[in-house]
Amino acid sequence: MNAASFREFQEIAYEQAGIHLREGKAALVQARLAKRLRELGMRSEEEYLARLRGADAREEIILFLDAISTNFTKFFREADHFELLREEVVAALAAGQRRFRFWCAGCATGEEPYTVAMTVSEFLGTADWRILATDLSTRALARASAGVYGDEEVADVPARHREKFLTRERREDGSSTWTVSKRLRERIVFHRLNLARHPYPMTGPLDAIFCRNVMIYFDRPMRALLVGEVERLVKPGGRFFIGHSETLNGIETVLQVERPSVYRRPGERA
Repeated sequence: MNAASFREFQEIAYEQAGIHLREGKAALVQARLAKRLRELGMRSEEEYLARLRGADAREEIILFLDAISTNFTKFFREADHFELLREEVVAALAAGQRRFRFWCAGCATGEEPYTVAMTVSEFLGTADWRILATDLSTRALARASAGVYGDEEVADVPARHREKFLTRERREDGSSTWTVSKRLRERIVFHRLNLARHPYPMTGPLDAIFCRNVMIYFDRPMRALLVGEVERLVKPGGRFFIGHSETLNGIETVLQVERPSVYRRPGERA
């Protein structure tokens, strides 16, 4: 991929989704787009760029963003966050709260919102609780909504949660598929959301927001816009979880750092 083509892909990714494709990523972008070019019968990135710049490019833009997006995730990743969530839910219940709302932004293939659901389900039971799970990638959301995973993917799910929330189906080759239970899936709404488009179509208030390992793809202005929306949506006393390698340093915000990768909006919960 030549430098001029890469610059155009950078511009489109930023214009459409706020994704900052850093210098040195040209080979990665080329590799990720190769399959799409073959599907379209195109021989060059320049031909594909013309398609993306065309008048009827909306659906192709979505597929382009799907192709360049990284969807790595896992169950109970950064497990300390879920321990904090559990403690918060237990305390809120003891204080009389009966309605809970959570948001997983950048949910990828669904492991994070299902982990949140497993964490809170044993305490909230039949209470009024819901999880919104959003991502830019339609491909990832389709897999998340199906809720079907392989042996390696569920390896970090505690045995008691596997027994309670996952149904195992053995294959002829000795491997297994694991399907998330219907009662857990019914608590989660999966929806495509472009975090670069403000304001977000939610009103809140939300008890906790997970946006982990997402801001690494944004520049500072885009991160600031996202954090501004988090401030609007999370309730007083609510937590904002980000990736362990991320920080809000350099962003003006009312959110207060509680510990590395965990922020809280000042004020007491209602």
